[in-house]
Amino acid sequence: MGQIVPHNWEAVDAAIAGGLERSLSFLEALVAEPSVVGNEAGAQRVVSAELARLGFAVRELEVPAGIEERPGSGVPQLPYAGRPVVVGERAGHGRSLLVNGHVDVVPPGAADLWPGDPFAPRRADGWLHGRGAGDMKAGFATALLAIEALLAEAPDSIAGPLSFVSVIEEECTGNGTLAAAHAGVLADAVLLPEPTNLELMLGGIGILWLELTLQGRSAHAHLPQDGSNAVSLALPLLESLRALEAEMNPDGDGRHALNIGTFHGGDWQSSVPGVARIGLRIGFPAAWPVADAQARVTEAVERAARADGWLADHPPALRFNGFRAQGYELDEGHELVRELSAAHAEVAGAPPAIADGTATTDARIYLNQFGVPAICYGPRVRNIHGIDEAVEIESIATGARVLARFIARYYGAAA
Repeated sequence: MGQIVPHNWEAVDAAIAGGLERSLSFLEALVAEPSVVGNEAGAQRVVSAELARLGFAVRELEVPAGIEERPGSGVPQLPYAGRPVVVGERAGHGRSLLVNGHVDVVPPGAADLWPGDPFAPRRADGWLHGRGAGDMKAGFATALLAIEALLAEAPDSIAGPLSFVSVIEEECTGNGTLAAAHAGVLADAVLLPEPTNLELMLGGIGILWLELTLQGRSAHAHLPQDGSNAVSLALPLLESLRALEAEMNPDGDGRHALNIGTFHGGDWQSSVPGVARIGLRIGFPAAWPVADAQARVTEAVERAARADGWLADHPPALRFNGFRAQGYELDEGHELVRELSAAHAEVAGAPPAIADGTATTDARIYLNQFGVPAICYGPRVRNIHGIDEAVEIESIATGARVLARFIARYYGAAA
């Protein structure tokens, strides 16, 4: 990339400051849509309206049947009918840029532990609270605030094609982004305004989702020897997976973590549970192919089952049921890294930190499946996937100032 094309940054920054309240109203409308997996359509309508207001040509595309057969896919969670991906496009000439965001959010958990309704946005002490406010609906507000300011005060800075794709199932499969990319929604580079705390995120580890189902034998609790407790039977399997986790973290840093996300077993406290079903997420080294990770997980489960008298004859069912995500990484010397770092330094006075990628994002799909460089940068957040999730309001404005300069640099290099 070349030198930044001169612009009146005072005017652009003023437009960002002046547009922040409208941007927050848009964010609040998004947060108010409880867009958990399978219920994304309302949030997509909010996004469509905002893109249209900013002059994007808006269309929808469906995730096609058979997407799970494509490399880089995850296992679908639900049918895709009525769950569109939204695409906004602005024409131009020269190099192209795509902004990618996801509207799906994780469930709020124990709603009674929140200060109020998890999907009722609330502002307090400089933070905007609500499920999805941080991960990652604030990224929509940040990127679109930057784009709106450029269109108002420096429209010549967006010379090439600019697209915005709002996807589903980033939190569990990545199939929304994969479907959009296979439908031709691509560009020369991709920006994902994920919640990075104003740091650059260049990569991620591998991630697998799996479900274990154990069949025991029910009995009355006063005669437990007549049954086989499915919950107890699960424990050695989990210990075996913990051993695999330790192998993948020889430094003890917990980078490749095993998470027991769901555990359902039994239906009565005075009955020996006959069935247990466990949902897990496990990270694995970025260098491993997905098939190798699946084989290692399978072997760990089967080894533990063979060592148990009951499970040897009644082996547990193992199903990979969501993420099958290969690790990924954008080189620190890439021009996207250099120029986004320079844009951040102009605003903040120093280069940004590089975030440790101990999870995954849809950037992996662009890098791994399509060879398109992709980078994550977004606002400062807290409690994502937890109780009382929130985004720092000031960081939305700061992030927008950074992204405005980055976008101008990106297109200016082709001038």
